[in-house]
Amino acid sequence: MKRILITGAGSFIGTSFEKYIKNHPNHEEYSIDVMDTFTGNIVGSENTGNSGSDSENACIEQDKFKGYDVIFHVAGIAHADTGKVSDEGKELYKKVNTDLAIDVAKKARAAGVKQFIFMSSAIVYGASSPIGKEKVITKDTEPAPENFYGESKLNAEIGLNKLKSAYDFKVVILRPPMIYGSGCKGNYNSLRKFALKFPLFPRVSNERSMLYIDNLCEFIRLVIDNDESGTFHPANAELSNTSEMVRLIANAHGKKIGLIGGFTWLLKIMSHFTGLINKAFGNLTYASELTEYKANYRIYSLEDSIKRTEN
Repeated sequence: MKRILITGAGSFIGTSFEKYIKNHPNHEEYSIDVMDTFTGNIVGSENTGNSGSDSENACIEQDKFKGYDVIFHVAGIAHADTGKVSDEGKELYKKVNTDLAIDVAKKARAAGVKQFIFMSSAIVYGASSPIGKEKVITKDTEPAPENFYGESKLNAEIGLNKLKSAYDFKVVILRPPMIYGSGCKGNYNSLRKFALKFPLFPRVSNERSMLYIDNLCEFIRLVIDNDESGTFHPANAELSNTSEMVRLIANAHGKKIGLIGGFTWLLKIMSHFTGLINKAFGNLTYASELTEYKANYRIYSLEDSIKRTEN
């Protein structure tokens, strides 16, 4: 049996993974606990003791990690509006997203844990490209974060990878694109609001890599089963198009939405005044070979995943 400790209570990804494993046909092969990284206590996953901000003062005893085979570290501050954060706020990102992750990994390694899985992000490669410009990340693309959030994730990766060299300690770095699923927050919910409130939506020819939460959970399960180490880029098999996503969301509710062309020029102008336009309609994709794995983790197609998310 694999004993797994999720460090970070109340997170969307951690909670989803725990539920996914408990409902998996081979659930008896895994044992999962959840730690609140603020208090260091083992808690129920529904508690919100950590999603980030309180974790800067975490003081977790090394003995808390004894007996576990795997640490799945999801504690962290998610990116919000990175243009409106004070210097103190930026320092908090470093303390939580970088320093906490490395501290937990050091203590876990010293306690005999053999595998540490860290949730990084595609944000380490920078933001989406402007509308009309391609951005494809390949195996040769070097990380180039454009803000302190991306830097906090990349610096955590660098520190964690240093820990795997001298010990029998495997570090897994996951750099997923935008994750969505039932209960998620962020950009997907913005698209959902448009799909359900408005009869029309701009037709824009963009491409984005995305990842359905259950496909991510299956990938993590496989990474644990296979005792992996290294950096991975899980993503849905299909690339997404923002306009098509809105149409699929509307269809899942039995609603028709018209996609209207001819607005790309206006959106390009608007993108100079708000970063939300390129977030929604810009391009950011992983090359297909970067997202492949030796076992199938894409258990749901894009269309099926939207139906499951909405229903």
